[in-house]
Amino acid sequence: MKSQRIDWISTGMLVVGSVVILFPIYLTVVNALKTPQEIAQSVLSLPGSLTLENFRKAMELTNFSRSFANSLFITVFAVLFTLLTNSLVAFAIGRNLHRKLYQGLYYYFVSALFIPFPVIMLPLVKETAMLKLDNQYGLVLLYIVYGLAFNIFVYVGYIKSIATTMDEAAYIDGASTWQVFWHVIFPLMTPINATVAILTTLWVWNDFMLPLVILNAREDMTLPVVQFVFQSQFSTDFNLAFASYLMAMAPLILVYLFAQKWIIGNIMRGAIK
Repeated sequence: MKSQRIDWISTGMLVVGSVVILFPIYLTVVNALKTPQEIAQSVLSLPGSLTLENFRKAMELTNFSRSFANSLFITVFAVLFTLLTNSLVAFAIGRNLHRKLYQGLYYYFVSALFIPFPVIMLPLVKETAMLKLDNQYGLVLLYIVYGLAFNIFVYVGYIKSIATTMDEAAYIDGASTWQVFWHVIFPLMTPINATVAILTTLWVWNDFMLPLVILNAREDMTLPVVQFVFQSQFSTDFNLAFASYLMAMAPLILVYLFAQKWIIGNIMRGAIK
């Protein structure tokens, strides 16, 4: 009886959680395919006829192709340079944690996880403007730096699970520290690199606050910022708004569906080992 009760409780919680998650997605999809008249009648009912006219209009009004290209550019380069730089820093720290200096660096970087963004937002805006980094390139740099704290925490845990005998064997063969990392350690980090790449992609693509306060030029705006501006200007055109939201989130939904096993499995592996 006790086992059966626990199963019912777990099942009920899963059902409630699924409804909470899937109901907003249902509303987004069905209302993106409706006319304004159909939405006025009921936001919950299915559309009378399927049409893609809302998506065409939304793409024109939001300049979707431009903002999509901006988000893609920032995401690709942020992920690429995050993998190349953060893994290298984590390797240097992870292989020298027995030294006080590197222990201090490790806790220094990880402590940045506890600093909320609003605390540093205004100084950051002034600094980027002063250094002429209030553009897409500056935004990529900020994503690389801000991801360092969490990525080092995950990377160091994973690197500690790789036997140091592999490094020693490479050193005996005459390899330098640089060669040991790129030719021995980095290939072994493929699972955790995939996890970091996926998490960084989800974060950078969906981020709203950092592009909002950093980017000045309208033509540099990313999809989340464009969605916000569009909602402000066309707040009553719910069918176009839902179509725009659906186009913006569709690429990330596909990425997560195909990559969720990497996220769940390897993030735990990197944190525990």
